[in-house]
Amino acid sequence: MDNTDDGSGVPEVSPLEANEILQSDNRAVLLDVRSKMEFDYVGHPVGALNVPWQSPPKWQLNPDFLEDVRRELKSRAANQRPEDMVVLAMCRSGKRSLDAATYLKESGFQKVINIGDGFEGGLDNNKHRGNLAGWRFHDLPWEQT
Repeated sequence: MDNTDDGSGVPEVSPLEANEILQSDNRAVLLDVRSKMEFDYVGHPVGALNVPWQSPPKWQLNPDFLEDVRRELKSRAANQRPEDMVVLAMCRSGKRSLDAATYLKESGFQKVINIGDGFEGGLDNNKHRGNLAGWRFHDLPWEQT
């Protein structure tokens, strides 16, 4: 696991490392912070929780994000405090999830990790995602609804 140099204090891992954490630690949860539309139609990791950090069309911050995350995590592990769970945050390419992870850390979450390349990774020379990095690029388990 690599630490970020951005001052957030949130460690960052690749999708492959995130998958290893999820496979080896049954307390770890993947939190996808993309919009519901992205989560459903672009696809998402199998078993991921979806709590949007921002919502289109104006990409406003979700005012209920913290409460929504706590509720979703409690539904996953009722006998554990959400703030003590290992939370792997993901978005399309790692930017929104870093912002969301930083917010969770500042709100008392102890073990928040950002997935740096996200679900689709960065843009290639043709301005396409998914060809250089990301969860799907590495052929990790995912689905569409």
